[in-house]
Amino acid sequence: MGGEFLTARDIQKILGVKQAKSYDIIRTLNSQMKEEGYMVIQGKVSKAKFEECYCYKGPKSQTG
Repeated sequence: MGGEFLTARDIQKILGVKQAKSYDIIRTLNSQMKEEGYMVIQGKVSKAKFEECYCYKGPKSQTG
């Protein structure tokens, strides 16, 4: 994983869902973004939008 966009495989790993569900999530989030006036990439979703909707911030980095 990395970058500004997540793929279905990334979402599968993060949420522990099957491939079909991860594509449903991408379609839903991209639809929301289109309604908000954003351009979207089919098959990928904005990492920021995903985190906003699923409250996922990834593993916390350890300092010290």
